[in-house]
Amino acid sequence: MAAAKIPATSAPEGAGPAPEGPRPVRAALDLDGRTLSYLDFGGAGRPLLALHGHLSEGSSFTALAAALGPAWRVIAPDQRGHGDSDRATGYTRAGYVADLRALVDHLGLDRFAVIGHSLGAVNAWHLAAELPDRVEALITLDTAADLPRADVSPLAFVLSFPYTADTREELLAALGPVAPVLGAALRPLPEGGWRLPFHPQDTVTSENAVHGDHWEQWLAGNCPALLLRGTSSQVLGPDLAADMVARRPRTTYATLDADHFLQQRDPEGVHAAVRSFLSGL
Repeated sequence: MAAAKIPATSAPEGAGPAPEGPRPVRAALDLDGRTLSYLDFGGAGRPLLALHGHLSEGSSFTALAAALGPAWRVIAPDQRGHGDSDRATGYTRAGYVADLRALVDHLGLDRFAVIGHSLGAVNAWHLAAELPDRVEALITLDTAADLPRADVSPLAFVLSFPYTADTREELLAALGPVAPVLGAALRPLPEGGWRLPFHPQDTVTSENAVHGDHWEQWLAGNCPALLLRGTSSQVLGPDLAADMVARRPRTTYATLDADHFLQQRDPEGVHAAVRSFLSGL
């Protein structure tokens, strides 16, 4: 699928074979009967909470974990309704942030940095606004502080996908041109059959909820921040990016020759920029 046709706030960077690097431990946190699954890349480094976007999952940060190790211990949850985490009854900011607060408390993380893309970036801002004394750094991958609402969700195309199918081949066929992007992320069902790594209706509900004005949360903290923008971004224009940097103290700005999907288009550029920023903390 061409870059310009991928919905602006989705992030299907989790598909494909896992790159070489640290082998994470998958663990699960029980939240009143709902499973929140996460990958912990381990090590004695400082903790970095890594938050993916829509249509993606925690494994999308495997290459970054390899690039940052051993100085940083990357912890990448499958956010509610994504990957191996259970579906939820709602996809509000409060719900997403409550999950993340439960996770960092469960892991005993008194101080940690956060990196997020798209949905994950917005959730990171809200988490940092609620925990200003615990979030020591904030990294935003090509996400705007103001995401205009639309009459039709940019992810509405997923509503044509079946959530489950009897065989993997049947599910791949139903995905059409998106199959190469999502194929490696399909999950087998315990009772037989296969499913998507997200529920189509949940995804559209979540996408609709993430649109809006998040300036208050972006400006809430004063920890060091990095805003990384793709020069051909479908989401974050240069003027808004400049405004985000000017209005938030201690914010570093960098660009890459890429679109919104920075981790797909220029992974080495992302790794270098993030590594440089973190090394200066």
